Amino acid sequence: MRAETGTVIRIGMGTCGIAAGARETMRAIDDELQRLNGTKNALALIVNGVAAVVFLLVTHVDWAVVVLIAAGSTIGGQLGGHYGRRLPAEILRACIVVVGLGVAIALAVVWR
Repeated sequence: MRAETGTVIRIGMGTCGIAAGARETMRAIDDELQRLNGTKNALALIVNGVAAVVFLLVTHVDWAVVVLIAAGSTIGGQLGGHYGRRLPAEILRACIVVVGLGVAIALAVVWR
């Protein structure tokens, strides 16, 4: 596969978003997990919004993919917020760890 001009920028921005999301997730594992989960989500919105603006300015955007990602993010955010407030802290922690490990494994397999 031949790399496109914006590939390094996309990978770099994606990595920054992942790192910022992981950092905020780890902070959310403290006491009052449900309340802090909302703060983490608000910070993730800001990080992803900045990344979206950068992508718009530096690379070609495939709008069909944007629509799919937006729909999945919206549905996931609504469901996560709904169930995240109702789950006991231990189960929410376990879900965060399982999803984080799943993403890490998937990325390791894809980038191998």
